[in-house]
Amino acid sequence: MANLIDQVEREYMKESVPEFSIGDTVRVNVRIKEGDKERIQAFEGVVIARKNGGVRETFTVRKISYGVGVEKTYPVHSPKIAGIEVVRRAKTRRAKLYYVRDLTGKAAKVKSADNK
Repeated sequence: MANLIDQVEREYMKESVPEFSIGDTVRVNVRIKEGDKERIQAFEGVVIARKNGGVRETFTVRKISYGVGVEKTYPVHSPKIAGIEVVRRAKTRRAKLYYVRDLTGKAAKVKSADNK
């Protein structure tokens, strides 16, 4: 039974998902439909969480917009996602960066991977 579920889920998974991890700054290009037109809107921020696996894998991106923290959770394999590009890599010691929610300004920055 599990093999049948895996087989069906495999059909809906994307082949080309870039390698990104917690703490990385990513730009997520999302397809937005307005009436009969479709456009792509970018959302750039820090990945603070990744959950689940397979076709139901999701990731949460956080950014500060006009002084207000904005978080969005996206399914990795969603057809609404036009693309994910890694802007900056980071080195973290946690699996989830929920503590960043309480920080502001420079304190909210995550260490860059090249500055180890």
